[in-house]
Formats: sequence, C-alpha cells, structure tokens
Amino acid sequence: MIGTYSYRNIWKVAYPILISLIMEQMIGLTDTAFLGRVGEVELGASAIAIVYYMVLFMIGFGFSIGAQIIIGRRNGEGRFTETGKVFWNGLYFVLGLCGAIIILSEIFSPWMMRFMVSSDAVYEAALSYVRWRLPGMAFAFITAMFRAFYVGTTQTKTLTLNSVVMVLSNIIFNWILIFGHFGLPALGITGAAIGSSLAELMSLIFFIVYTRTSCNRRKYGLEKAASFDIREIKAMMPVCSWTMIQNTISVSTWFIFFLYIEHLGERSLAISNIVRGVSGLIWVVLQAFSSTCSTLVSNMIGEGHQDQVMLLVKRILKLSYGIVSVLIILISLFPEAIARIYTDIPDLITASVPAMLVMASSYFVNTGGQVLFLAVSGTGSTKTAFRLEMVALVIYTAYCTVIVGIMKLDVAICWTAEHVYAGILLLCSWWYMRSGRWKDRKI
Repeated sequence: MIGTYSYRNIWKVAYPILISLIMEQMIGLTDTAFLGRVGEVELGASAIAIVYYMVLFMIGFGFSIGAQIIIGRRNGEGRFTETGKVFWNGLYFVLGLCGAIIILSEIFSPWMMRFMVSSDAVYEAALSYVRWRLPGMAFAFITAMFRAFYVGTTQTKTLTLNSVVMVLSNIIFNWILIFGHFGLPALGITGAAIGSSLAELMSLIFFIVYTRTSCNRRKYGLEKAASFDIREIKAMMPVCSWTMIQNTISVSTWFIFFLYIEHLGERSLAISNIVRGVSGLIWVVLQAFSSTCSTLVSNMIGEGHQDQVMLLVKRILKLSYGIVSVLIILISLFPEAIARIYTDIPDLITASVPAMLVMASSYFVNTGGQVLFLAVSGTGSTKTAFRLEMVALVIYTAYCTVIVGIMKLDVAICWTAEHVYAGILLLCSWWYMRSGRWKDRKI
C-alpha cells in the first residue's frame, strides 16, 4: 500500500463494498416489497421487528467493526499473520455472544414487545418475525467476522460475489415462503424471517468455500484455526468494546424512533417503513465510502503516514457527496415511482412522499457526518468516537421525544430528527479530526 491514496485507489476499495452493500440492501427491499403486498400490518410490523433484530445484531457486528480496525492496522504494519489471529479469536467471541443473545431474547422479547407496541396485530406479527429470525444470527455473526477480515486487508472484491449469492438466496427463499409456492404454506412475515436466515447461511457457506480456495491462508494465518487466547481478546477489547457499545446504542435510538412512530398509528408506521427502505438506497453508498474511509485510515496510520490522513478523508468526502447528491436528486424527482417498489397501495404511496423528501434532504448533512465519524473510528480512537456519537444521540433522542412522543407531529416533520443527529455528528467528528489528537493513538 502507498502513503497517499488516489481517487482511483479509493474507488478500487470502495466499489466492491458498495456493490455488496447494494446487494445486501436488496434483502431489506425484498422483505419490504413482498410484505407490502401482504398487508399494512405486516409492512408496519416488519419495521419494528427488523430494527429490533438489528439492535441485537449490532452487538456482534459492532465488535466486528472494531476487529476490522485492528486487522487494518496490522495489515498496514505488515504483520499479516496477526490479522488471522485477530479473526479467529474474534470469531470465538462473537459465537459465545450469539448464544447468550438468543437465550436472553427468547426470555425477554415477548415481554419487551408487549410493553413497547400498542397494536395487538403488530405485536403478534413482529414477535413472530423476531423468533424465526434469531436462529440465523449465528450465521450473520460469523459472516461479519469474515467481512471484517476482507475489508481490513483491503481484499474487498470478494464482498461483491458474496452479496450476490446472499441476495439471490433471499429473493428465492422469501418468494417461496412468504407467498407459499411449491406446495408450501404461505407464511407471510414468518416466511420473511426464515428466508432471511437461510440467506445468511448461504452467505456463510460462500465465505468458507472462498477462503479455502482463493485466499492466501498461510500468509494471513488462516490455514488452521488458532487456539482460543483470552489475552488476545483482552487486547482487542479497548477498541472493539467501544464500537460494540456505540453501534448497539446507535441502532437502539433508531428503534426508539420507530416505537414513537408506532404510537402515531399503523399508517404512520407503514409510511416510515417505506421511507426507511428508500433511505437504505442512499445509506449503502454512504456506508461503502465510510467503511472504506475507516479501513484506509487504519492502514495508512499503520504505514506511518499520519500526515496524509486528512487529505485521504477529503478525497473520500468528495466522492461520497458526488454520488449521494445524484441519488437525492433522483428521489426528489421521482418519489412516487420509487415508493411503488415497496407497496402497491395508492394512498399509502401518496402519503409517503413528504416524509421521503425530508429524509432525502438529511443526507446533505449525513454524508459528511458519517465519513468523518468513521474516520475517527479508523484512527483507533473508538472510545472517543463513542463519546462523540453519544452527544449526537442524546440530542437526537430528546428531539424525537418532543416532536414525536409529546407533540405527535406529522410523520414527515418527525423525520427531521435525521437532520439533527447528522448535524451534531458532523460538527463533533470534524472538530476531533482537525484537532490531531488521534495521531499518536496505539492499538
């Protein structure tokens, strides 16, 4: 790797991540589009259930993001076999974590759902989704560690192939199980959960086969499983614990937002699920460049080129804004056509347009906020990143409580909460990166 990354080099790392995330976004799009043709209750319930599942998933995925940062640093330092050691011990940790999450969720999820959801129909549908989706979490956690390894070592092309396998599997399984084909019963939202879990399994099988046949396993210490090393895990925790907590809390506040919306009524919840799906189309682009920023910053610091980091971040910001702006314009010009992807209910399509336009405009702020925030994490300053996001999330939650929970304003106005969150995150992350306090951070 070289000290200064050109736009072309940045794009070589980013575009496979982008394609993989677009493909993975198709999973959520498929679930929403299929359930939008089952009924409004199922469409709304899937919003609650999917975000609830994501809160639990982010515990393990957040750990893998920390592992990715460490792998990137070791890769930049040329300590390649150490990347495999981080991978194996991270894998052992997330598997134990997954078992604990599944057991605790089975015990507490019915009570939590009953407490948080006011509609009986939404409660039953959401709980069914969660119960059938959780068994696939083990596959998802292992896959997250494979992704951390390949992104951290900048071998991102494999993500594209993996995501294609995962999306095609999800479409086929969901079509069969939601609507009932080939003699199987129509399972509705339960079928969506089972289909997504099976797609996670197919993704994991692909990573295992690819790693055994196409990866230089000896170079990276993957030719045989490393022994469990509690000292290695303890050494990872100063970085991984903060990304784990930060990502879990971040998605938890997103879940709180949807709970507030649920109390506005089933129509408002269905609208917000459509808006969430459309938001994902922009989000995948942003996350591709943000993830690229994190791993390249980590590699660059490992190479000893701290003085080049801000130039790298500026280049990634320019690329991000260029692509995101095009998507915002397209959504603004054709909102109803895009909404039809998610539902065929005419008045629901019309009602979703104002909120969709508000959401799209938030990405003019969110793009800068996310790229700079992941740059902070990429420096290894994950505890600082946690503190910065907590500032943004506290203000975001307070804003949601006032305009959604107390004032119960129109759902389109409620989506201005995204502007508030993104703006605070942008200011905090920009301040920290400009301060240069991250330059001597050791991991």
